[in-house]
Amino acid sequence: MTILVGYLDTPEGRAALDTGIAEARLREQPLVVVNSPRRGAPVDDAMLGPEQVSEIVDRASDLGVRVEVRQPLHGDSLADTLESVAREVDASLVVIGLRHRSPVGKLILGSTAQRILLDASVPVLAVKASR
Repeated sequence: MTILVGYLDTPEGRAALDTGIAEARLREQPLVVVNSPRRGAPVDDAMLGPEQVSEIVDRASDLGVRVEVRQPLHGDSLADTLESVAREVDASLVVIGLRHRSPVGKLILGSTAQRILLDASVPVLAVKASR
């Protein structure tokens, strides 16, 4: 069993990473962090560089968590990519970050987050960043 985190370098992504590390420690499970560029782009501002990947690995390792960072390309559906990785690593939990939204924005959760929450084959923990 593994904890899977969908990660972008945003406040919401960092909240998901913090929660994923905490869950991995609590459950004594390894952690897989998925950082996937948008629409299969070989270079994307959402993609972590080697230094950022090392920081994540060092941080989790310092807390006693085995971690692997994956950067799979995805087409139109990050939700499908996360589901595929979740099955591959036998995930027990998927952790994602959610943005704070306006009252109107709350009516529409966001297609990617909604698909992950509704279609995942394992429990999903959605977290928000601190204000």
